[in-house]
Amino acid sequence: NLLEQFLAPEQYVRDAQVRDGSLERVEFAIRMPGGDDNQEILLPIDAKFPQEDYERLVAAAENADSAGVETASSALEARLKGSAKTISEKYINPPRTTDFAILFLPIESLYAEVLRRPGLFVHLQSEYHVTLAGPTTLTAIVNALQMGFRTLAIEKRSSEVWHILGAVRSEFSKYGDVLKRLHSQVNAAVNTIDNLGRRTRAMNRSLRDVELLPDATAQKALLLDQSDNVPDEADEADPGSK
Repeated sequence: NLLEQFLAPEQYVRDAQVRDGSLERVEFAIRMPGGDDNQEILLPIDAKFPQEDYERLVAAAENADSAGVETASSALEARLKGSAKTISEKYINPPRTTDFAILFLPIESLYAEVLRRPGLFVHLQSEYHVTLAGPTTLTAIVNALQMGFRTLAIEKRSSEVWHILGAVRSEFSKYGDVLKRLHSQVNAAVNTIDNLGRRTRAMNRSLRDVELLPDATAQKALLLDQSDNVPDEADEADPGSK
């Protein structure tokens, strides 16, 4: 229920196989992002509930039987050490899995009792690479992992966005070069038109006193065809076609 609450279905596996060719299956495994090869890494989680030992412990505590509490606690400790050894041997298999596993205790009071045993928590970690977790602790672990997954997703998307922005910047610099060339060409065209205008005005001033001839006479004198001076229908319909 905790995994379903905090993780998407594709982020964990039920009855996960952690060794090729083995029939052993760990109850749950969280899919962790892999390294450069993008190969996922599984975090094994196995639940243990030593019910008989726990019930004897609870009964001894209710009866104020200190000796019974100590006996039941010692049996519980031995049971957990055996479970941690089994988890370590069967389910921890780097690089397919993380180099540690989680032993989940489904009752907070059971988890609290285990923590009361001096050195037990540290022993399981150092000897078997197994970390104990009660409901609250597992919730915190899974929640932290979920935040890590979200951060990783954001980082991946940020990388994509940054890549796109880099491409846009590269193309924009090219666009700026084209714009500069276009500006230079436009300026050259404007200068050419200005020069042509000045020359036209100069010629008009020089020819101001020359008598104008009728169009037909002028065209004949300049050896121009009549059609050169009259736009056809296509030109009138589309002045920019030529």
